[in-house]
Amino acid sequence: MRLAMATRLRITGRVQGVGYRAAFLHEAQRLGLSGWVRNRLDGSVEALVAGDAAALQAIAAWARRGPTLARVDAVAIEDAPEAQPGGGMEMRPTL
Repeated sequence: MRLAMATRLRITGRVQGVGYRAAFLHEAQRLGLSGWVRNRLDGSVEALVAGDAAALQAIAAWARRGPTLARVDAVAIEDAPEAQPGGGMEMRPTL
């Protein structure tokens, strides 16, 4: 059994209005992660994802590229020990 972990990502650049959240959601689901993704009022995208370490590394690598129309300037990553793994992925409202 693999150990579930959780990570919070904050992605900046041209990441709103380019399908970033939907593409992130699809990629996270493909990797078997659970959690959520949302736009922030400051123009960034924030995500909280939980799963095994390999999947978390894969989503972080994907987040640095993003979908075709995005321009990712930076991805801040921090551990999120308060997150509860499981429950699938969802898109949340802008905060």
